Order: sequence, then C-alpha cells, then structure tokens
Amino acid sequence: MTNRKAVKKSLVVPVFNEEACIIPFLEKIEQTFPEDTSDNLEIVFVDDGSTDATLQRLIELQATNNKIKIIELSRNFGKEAALLAGIKQADGNVVIPIDVDLQDPPELIHDMIREWQAGNEVVLAVRTDRQTDSFSKRFFANLFYKVQEFALEKSMPSNCGDFRLMDRTVVDALNQLSENQLFMKGLFSWVGFRTSRVEYARPVRSSGTPKFNFFRLLNLGVGGIISFSIIPVRLFSILGFLAMLFSLSYAGFILLQTLV
Repeated sequence: MTNRKAVKKSLVVPVFNEEACIIPFLEKIEQTFPEDTSDNLEIVFVDDGSTDATLQRLIELQATNNKIKIIELSRNFGKEAALLAGIKQADGNVVIPIDVDLQDPPELIHDMIREWQAGNEVVLAVRTDRQTDSFSKRFFANLFYKVQEFALEKSMPSNCGDFRLMDRTVVDALNQLSENQLFMKGLFSWVGFRTSRVEYARPVRSSGTPKFNFFRLLNLGVGGIISFSIIPVRLFSILGFLAMLFSLSYAGFILLQTLV
C-alpha cells in the first residue's frame, strides 16, 4: 500500500516548441514547492520533437536543477504519446500530468494531495470556467462531452483535461495497457479507481501559443470515441446488414422478373 505521509511527486510535462514557457513554469513550481528537493519532487519534461530552443533550454536548466528529468522523442508524436512516455518514466508515488503554459495552476496540487491523503487514488482538476478558451473550442468541447455521454459505456468527466493526480497503483495499471491509438483521457477514465475532484477557474496562458488547432482536436475527439465505444461498430454492422438485405431483395426481384 502507498505510504500517504511520505509524498514524492512526479510532474509530467509534455512540451512542443514551448521555450518561452519553461522558465516561468519552473519559477512557479519553485514558488509552489519551496522546500521540496529532488528526493520528493521530480519534473519530467517530455520534448515532443521541438524545432525551437526548447530542448536546449531544458538541458541548460538541468545542469543547475537536479529535479529536472528530460525525455527526448525522436520526432513529434503528439501530446498523447508524449504524455504516456513521461508517465512510464515517472517514479513518484503520485504522478501529475500538467501543462507548461500555467493554465494548469501548480498551486492546485496542494489540494489534490490532501484529497489523495484522504484515501482517493485519482484526483481530477475540473474547470469551472472556460472563458479563456475560444468560442469554437468551448462549443466543440461541449459537443464532444454530450456525444461521449451517449456513446461511451463509461463516459469521461466533463470539463476535465489531463491535469490530475494519480496514485502509483493507477500509474502501474496504465503502464500495463498496450494501446496503439492513444487517447489518454479515455485511458485515465477506463482504469477506474476511487476518484475525487477539485475545481478551478482556468487562467490564460503565461506565454506562447496553443499547439492544438481545430482539426487536431477534432481528430483526437473522433479517435477517442471510436477507440472507447462499440456504438460505431454496431452502427456500421447494422448498415452492412441493411445493404446486404437490400442487395438480396433486389437480386430476388431481378430473378423473379427474368423467370416471369
């Protein structure tokens, strides 16, 4: 059983062309956990094939900050793959995926840890205010959550991203999965475990620009629903059966017409 008094935190931070965000993020982490050393805090940066100075900046900072661990991917695989790579390498007894742009407030981790110490194995960070998102992003996010509530056997919590705390037992369960098409929000929900929530209003980015455009978000959402729902399979099975029935009926009609 996990020792809930001695906490080693692993922050998993996927980055892609985020050189402007690195230093503000680390400064905020130092302000939030001023007494933590590398024994109870590690920051696992996963460079997802950045083409700017992100990786170089991380290597320079690692020389003076032994909390930093760097994973360099050979190319841009996407945030989902980068996130999983970081989770697999994290060795804390709580693991917290977090964005580098500070839209996931690090100070909320204190509330998450209190929930974890109360016996919860997953603590979700739920957004109460998405006004910092564009209108189109809010619209399609709400549409996605409505569709997934209907389509998925186990729906994902609304207004909840990757920012969450996971106990070591949850991480070990995730690491045993062998998914090829990654949709981390679905995997996080699928493994289950005792879950609680903390709420927050999502702030604006500290710097940099969003890396997800409309088409990448759409592709991720559609892929997630297809990966975690049998409804598309049933729908296409029904359509295939109806097409076969129509073809047989038409063939019978032509045969009957020819005989007559």
